[in-house]
Amino acid sequence: MPVALRTPRLLLREWRDEDRGPFAAISADPAVTAWLQGQADRAASDAWIDGMRRLRDEHGFGYWAVELPGDTSLIGAIGLSRVRSLPCAPAIEIGWRLAPAYWGRGYATEAARAALEDGLFRLGVDEIVAFTVPANVRSRRVMERLGMARDPADDFEHPGFAPGHPMRRHVLYRIRR
Repeated sequence: MPVALRTPRLLLREWRDEDRGPFAAISADPAVTAWLQGQADRAASDAWIDGMRRLRDEHGFGYWAVELPGDTSLIGAIGLSRVRSLPCAPAIEIGWRLAPAYWGRGYATEAARAALEDGLFRLGVDEIVAFTVPANVRSRRVMERLGMARDPADDFEHPGFAPGHPMRRHVLYRIRR
Protein backbone atom coordinates (compact mmCIF):
# COMPACT_ATOMS: atom_id res chain seq x y z
CA MET A 1 0.00 0.00 0.00
CA PRO A 2 1.48 3.37 -0.96
CA VAL A 3 2.09 5.83 1.86
CA ALA A 4 1.73 8.79 -0.49
CA LEU A 5 0.67 9.81 -3.98
CA ARG A 6 2.41 12.61 -5.85
CA THR A 7 1.08 14.88 -8.55
CA PRO A 8 3.00 17.65 -10.33
CA ARG A 9 2.08 20.13 -7.57
CA LEU A 10 0.69 18.16 -4.63
CA LEU A 11 1.44 15.45 -2.12
CA LEU A 12 -1.39 13.17 -0.98
CA ARG A 13 -0.14 11.55 2.20
CA GLU A 14 -1.06 9.78 5.40
CA TRP A 15 -2.60 11.83 8.19
CA ARG A 16 -0.33 13.22 10.91
CA ASP A 17 -1.38 14.32 14.37
CA GLU A 18 -0.34 17.89 13.54
CA ASP A 19 -3.01 17.91 10.78
CA ARG A 20 -5.81 17.83 13.34
CA GLY A 21 -5.95 21.57 14.10
CA PRO A 22 -5.69 22.77 10.50
CA PHE A 23 -8.24 20.19 9.32
CA ALA A 24 -10.65 21.17 12.10
CA ALA A 25 -10.38 24.79 10.89
CA ILE A 26 -11.11 23.71 7.29
CA SER A 27 -14.07 21.57 8.44
CA ALA A 28 -15.52 24.47 10.44
CA ASP A 29 -15.32 26.97 7.57
CA PRO A 30 -18.85 27.89 6.40
CA ALA A 31 -17.68 28.16 2.78
CA VAL A 32 -16.30 24.60 2.91
CA THR A 33 -19.37 23.14 4.61
CA ALA A 34 -22.00 25.00 2.59
CA TRP A 35 -22.86 21.82 0.67
CA LEU A 36 -22.24 19.35 3.48
CA GLN A 37 -24.38 18.34 6.44
CA GLY A 38 -23.05 21.12 8.63
CA GLN A 39 -19.83 22.23 10.23
CA ALA A 40 -17.73 19.84 12.24
CA ASP A 41 -16.45 20.74 15.69
CA ARG A 42 -12.94 19.69 16.73
CA ALA A 43 -14.09 16.35 18.19
CA ALA A 44 -16.02 15.45 15.02
CA SER A 45 -13.09 16.50 12.82
CA ASP A 46 -10.66 14.39 14.88
CA ALA A 47 -13.05 11.43 14.73
CA TRP A 48 -13.23 11.81 10.94
CA ILE A 49 -9.42 11.65 10.65
CA ASP A 50 -9.38 8.60 12.93
CA GLY A 51 -12.03 6.98 10.74
CA MET A 52 -9.94 7.63 7.61
CA ARG A 53 -6.91 6.05 9.27
CA ARG A 54 -8.98 2.97 10.19
CA LEU A 55 -10.44 2.73 6.68
CA ARG A 56 -6.94 2.83 5.17
CA ASP A 57 -5.67 0.21 7.63
CA GLU A 58 -8.63 -2.11 7.01
CA HIS A 59 -9.30 -1.62 3.30
CA GLY A 60 -6.25 0.08 1.78
CA PHE A 61 -8.00 3.36 0.99
CA GLY A 62 -9.46 6.46 2.59
CA TYR A 63 -9.06 10.19 2.30
CA TRP A 64 -5.50 11.46 1.99
CA ALA A 65 -4.20 14.60 3.67
CA VAL A 66 -3.35 16.97 0.79
CA GLU A 67 -0.20 19.05 1.08
CA LEU A 68 1.22 21.78 -1.13
CA PRO A 69 4.95 21.01 -0.75
CA GLY A 70 7.07 24.03 0.07
CA ASP A 71 4.00 26.14 0.85
CA THR A 72 1.43 24.59 3.15
CA SER A 73 1.51 21.31 5.05
CA LEU A 74 -2.28 20.79 4.78
CA ILE A 75 -4.66 22.33 2.26
CA GLY A 76 -7.42 19.74 2.61
CA ALA A 77 -8.43 16.12 2.13
CA ILE A 78 -9.20 14.08 -0.96
CA GLY A 79 -9.83 10.39 -1.36
CA LEU A 80 -12.13 7.42 -1.29
CA SER A 81 -14.68 6.19 1.23
CA ARG A 82 -17.39 3.57 1.50
CA VAL A 83 -21.04 4.40 0.81
CA ARG A 84 -23.35 2.17 2.81
CA SER A 85 -26.68 3.86 3.40
CA LEU A 86 -27.55 5.73 0.21
CA PRO A 87 -29.51 4.55 -2.85
CA CYS A 88 -26.23 4.02 -4.77
CA ALA A 89 -24.84 1.72 -2.03
CA PRO A 90 -22.82 -0.31 -1.76
CA ALA A 91 -20.29 1.87 -3.54
CA ILE A 92 -16.92 3.55 -3.28
CA GLU A 93 -17.14 7.34 -3.32
CA ILE A 94 -14.53 9.94 -4.18
CA GLY A 95 -14.71 13.27 -2.40
CA TRP A 96 -12.72 16.36 -1.58
CA ARG A 97 -12.56 19.15 0.97
CA LEU A 98 -10.09 21.98 0.43
CA ALA A 99 -9.53 25.24 2.28
CA PRO A 100 -11.09 28.11 0.27
CA ALA A 101 -7.69 29.80 -0.19
CA TYR A 102 -6.83 26.90 -2.53
CA TRP A 103 -10.01 26.88 -4.62
CA GLY A 104 -9.94 27.78 -8.30
CA ARG A 105 -6.37 26.58 -8.91
CA GLY A 106 -7.09 23.07 -10.19
CA TYR A 107 -5.84 21.40 -7.00
CA ALA A 108 -9.08 19.49 -6.36
CA THR A 109 -9.09 18.02 -9.87
CA GLU A 110 -5.36 17.22 -9.78
CA ALA A 111 -5.50 15.46 -6.42
CA ALA A 112 -8.82 13.75 -7.14
CA ARG A 113 -7.45 12.37 -10.41
CA ALA A 114 -4.54 10.79 -8.50
CA ALA A 115 -6.91 9.31 -5.89
CA LEU A 116 -9.28 8.10 -8.62
CA GLU A 117 -6.48 6.38 -10.56
CA ASP A 118 -5.21 4.80 -7.34
CA GLY A 119 -8.68 3.40 -6.65
CA LEU A 120 -9.39 2.18 -10.16
CA PHE A 121 -5.99 0.71 -10.94
CA ARG A 122 -4.02 -0.13 -7.76
CA LEU A 123 -7.11 -1.20 -5.80
CA GLY A 124 -8.99 -2.55 -8.83
CA VAL A 125 -12.29 -0.88 -7.94
CA ASP A 126 -14.69 -1.37 -10.87
CA GLU A 127 -16.69 1.82 -10.31
CA ILE A 128 -16.33 5.00 -8.24
CA VAL A 129 -19.16 7.42 -7.57
CA ALA A 130 -19.43 11.04 -6.47
CA PHE A 131 -22.50 13.00 -5.47
CA THR A 132 -23.56 16.45 -4.37
CA VAL A 133 -26.51 18.81 -4.44
CA PRO A 134 -27.38 20.16 -7.91
CA ALA A 135 -26.35 23.71 -6.98
CA ASN A 136 -22.79 22.72 -6.02
CA VAL A 137 -21.40 23.74 -9.39
CA ARG A 138 -17.73 23.71 -8.29
CA SER A 139 -17.82 20.05 -7.27
CA ARG A 140 -19.87 19.06 -10.29
CA ARG A 141 -17.24 20.64 -12.55
CA VAL A 142 -14.52 18.62 -10.82
CA MET A 143 -16.55 15.45 -11.36
CA GLU A 144 -16.94 16.27 -15.05
CA ARG A 145 -13.23 17.14 -15.47
CA LEU A 146 -12.44 13.73 -13.97
CA GLY A 147 -14.47 12.09 -16.75
CA MET A 148 -17.34 11.09 -14.46
CA ALA A 149 -20.77 10.88 -16.07
CA ARG A 150 -24.24 11.59 -14.72
CA ASP A 151 -27.45 9.79 -15.57
CA PRO A 152 -30.35 11.86 -14.15
CA ALA A 153 -32.20 8.58 -13.50
CA ASP A 154 -29.58 7.85 -10.79
CA ASP A 155 -30.14 11.11 -8.88
CA PHE A 156 -31.59 10.55 -5.42
CA GLU A 157 -33.07 12.00 -2.26
CA HIS A 158 -30.39 12.00 0.45
CA PRO A 159 -31.81 10.39 3.61
CA GLY A 160 -29.59 12.59 5.79
CA PHE A 161 -31.80 15.56 4.97
CA ALA A 162 -35.47 15.86 5.89
CA PRO A 163 -38.11 15.81 3.14
CA GLY A 164 -38.44 19.30 1.71
CA HIS A 165 -34.92 20.33 2.78
CA PRO A 166 -33.25 22.29 -0.04
CA MET A 167 -30.21 19.97 0.05
CA ARG A 168 -32.13 16.70 0.01
CA ARG A 169 -31.87 16.21 -3.78
CA HIS A 170 -28.47 14.89 -4.92
CA VAL A 171 -26.96 14.28 -8.34
CA LEU A 172 -24.87 11.15 -8.83
CA TYR A 173 -21.82 10.81 -11.07
CA ARG A 174 -20.01 7.58 -11.93
CA ILE A 175 -16.81 6.43 -13.56
CA ARG A 176 -15.86 2.85 -14.43
CA ARG A 177 -12.41 1.32 -14.82
